[in-house]
Amino acid sequence: MPEWIWEYEGYDPDAERLRESLCTLGNGYFATRGAVPESTAGLVHYPATYAAGVFNRLESTVAGRRVVNEDLVNLPNWLLLRFRLRSADGSTGPWFSPDTRRLFDYRHTLDLRQATLTRTFRYRDDEAGMLGVEQSRLVDMADPHLCALRTVLTAEEWSGEVEVESVLDGDVTNSNVHRYRSLNGHHLTRVRTGVAGIDTTWLRCRTGSSDIGISMAARTVVVGPSPTASELRPSRHRAVHRLVIPIAPGRPAVVEKTVALFTSRDPAIGDPLAAALDRVSTAGDFPAILASHVAAWARLWRRADIRVPGDAGRVLRLHLFHVLQTLSPHTAELDVGVPARGLHGEAYRGHVFWDELFVLPYLNLHLPEVSRGLLNYRHRRLPQACRAAQAAGRRGAMYPWQSGSDGREETQQLHLNPRSGRWLPDNSRLQHHVGSAVAYNVWQYCEATGDTEYLHTKGAEMLLQIARFWADSAEFAPEDGRYRIRGVVGPDEYHDSYPDAARPGLDDNAYTNVTAAWVLSRALDLVQRLPAWRREELFERIRLDSGELPEWEEISRRLRVPFHDGVISQFDGYGDLAELDWEAYRARYHSIRRLDRILEAEDDTVNRYQASKQADVLMLGYLFPAAELRDLFRRLGYTMDDEIWRRTVDYYLKRTSHGSTLSGLVHAWVLARARQAEAWTYCQEALEQDVADLQGGTTGEGIHLGAMAGTLDLVQRGLTGLEPREDALRLDPVPLPALSEYGFSLRYRGHWGVSVRLQRGQLRLGVPDSEESPIRVVLPDRAVTVAPGEVCTLQLPQD
Repeated sequence: MPEWIWEYEGYDPDAERLRESLCTLGNGYFATRGAVPESTAGLVHYPATYAAGVFNRLESTVAGRRVVNEDLVNLPNWLLLRFRLRSADGSTGPWFSPDTRRLFDYRHTLDLRQATLTRTFRYRDDEAGMLGVEQSRLVDMADPHLCALRTVLTAEEWSGEVEVESVLDGDVTNSNVHRYRSLNGHHLTRVRTGVAGIDTTWLRCRTGSSDIGISMAARTVVVGPSPTASELRPSRHRAVHRLVIPIAPGRPAVVEKTVALFTSRDPAIGDPLAAALDRVSTAGDFPAILASHVAAWARLWRRADIRVPGDAGRVLRLHLFHVLQTLSPHTAELDVGVPARGLHGEAYRGHVFWDELFVLPYLNLHLPEVSRGLLNYRHRRLPQACRAAQAAGRRGAMYPWQSGSDGREETQQLHLNPRSGRWLPDNSRLQHHVGSAVAYNVWQYCEATGDTEYLHTKGAEMLLQIARFWADSAEFAPEDGRYRIRGVVGPDEYHDSYPDAARPGLDDNAYTNVTAAWVLSRALDLVQRLPAWRREELFERIRLDSGELPEWEEISRRLRVPFHDGVISQFDGYGDLAELDWEAYRARYHSIRRLDRILEAEDDTVNRYQASKQADVLMLGYLFPAAELRDLFRRLGYTMDDEIWRRTVDYYLKRTSHGSTLSGLVHAWVLARARQAEAWTYCQEALEQDVADLQGGTTGEGIHLGAMAGTLDLVQRGLTGLEPREDALRLDPVPLPALSEYGFSLRYRGHWGVSVRLQRGQLRLGVPDSEESPIRVVLPDRAVTVAPGEVCTLQLPQD
């Protein structure tokens, strides 16, 4: 069906990097970019494969300084398969390339339902004639270690031979991101190749410093006419299987390449190479692999599909597809976090930021086992976060802004401004609010799933240690009797210091302080909920003195939130900054999304202006429903009513450049909940961020996973007002005329496949038949109970 198909017609070299990212196929264990199989890395193409959690650390010299960066490693290229035609006298022409041939009927088709990528085209060879090509590939969702490529070559009105080379290529580097060109990208060492039997080649290697073993085995077979030649040729960095196949009208050459991938990080194996050879030797043919792969995806779609009509629904399904490819049920068994750019490219070096804040709320209600696995990634790195806090002179846990393999701070020390060519200090590691995001995700997961066991064990350890860090970071200010948190950076990365300040950092970032107060209050609530024996055991385990709790209580009620001109200040002093001439900059530049780069190239700094990269204060409206936000401010001793919030929203709308893909999403959410007409404009921007590459070339470096998942959650929770809380589903739908009809299914507690549908002012809830307890549903004006096997239709009040 059209809503399941994402199709590109014609070959466009300038759009190839974007297509490669958007056509990436994966299964949560690994993913391969949608590059054409005959390509190697260059200015146009970038074939790459990434396995979740496979990182390596390298040293580079940048701007005269020694820096060390950890990267998600580009693995050997399993996809490489090239062909050329042979004339009657046995001579061969050049290998086929889309960049040197005139192509006819060129089409790339991404089938979301089946999770396959198919390329079809025709081209004329000067010596032989017209050749038709169809290539289909998959990265197996049924068996996370398998992938496959099927190539069908069809001669039109001529006969002859075609020469094919199926390659495992270990001569690869990390070079997807042009800004990183000065950094060392040679992560693979000790590359070895070999053969097994008559149709299988293999390649093994290791990462340089992390010493992770990587092994691939490729079985290449011909279906149909037997090849006239078959030669296995291992070399230093490449394992090549060369085939010569007769071809004639009605007798196409069909080549099936099946590849198995294992690493030394995998459980229950002794030797990655032996595992790869065993798996590829027992794998079925392409149709068999495809059948089990499609069945696995069918199960996934039943659990997670979203139903929205029109173009918006089509884009949402693409977003969901990429979320599920990056974070599938296989992910639950891995020690990995949420990579900000998916497994689709090398931007941000594959690091884990705060994007789980936008991803887990969606997964909690569909794949809670995956959410739990992702939270376990944070829990395993809790000791490292505690050591980081101690090194900074703080108690508790200070999670890093960027995390990788082991939880140490991976934020780069320098970043390149492509406009000016200058390398600049990177102070984003001061975004300590990432700890609040971890705590928020723990709480949201446990509310959605009722997983009390997790909340009382691993969740409690993280939550209390994060609260401890905030309590120890707060400084008492006698002049106003409040506590202050100094020297931080908020979600708006444009502002990392005061103008002309000698040191980086800002004081009393409103988002940081309010979320810190929330963490402290939730930690205190949890301590009261814990059984006495568990509380005593936990306090002993993390060496928490109960005498700290009164201090937490006081700080949670007296943290400072700055205001100016009747609105919440993004940080102390924000209102004193200069106003930017927005219209002048819009007139001078095609896009001002990256205003920080523009100003720095003009020898100016965005730190001087009331100009924000993305939602910062307004993130509070994304995390907390209006009533909860009012209660938080009341607890802190401030008034927060609808008028103050409306003024705050309007104020920052005029002063935000949306240099982050998350910005449009958050503004759409906040404006929809505030019932403001501009909401749909920002919804559209959030939907188009990657599809239209609104950030100007960044999608080719990897999709923006948080923004994609956030658009799904915008429908699931933002428009419905859905909150799993206190053993009930709370809903408060908001009208959005441009999106007046939508539906989805969710998993709530023991209920699988609870259906939610909004249409024509009605809310329809269906609970599948089971032995579970009824679901309590709370709306602003009533509460109902829906038993298993029942469907409830509720008329919604009209605004």
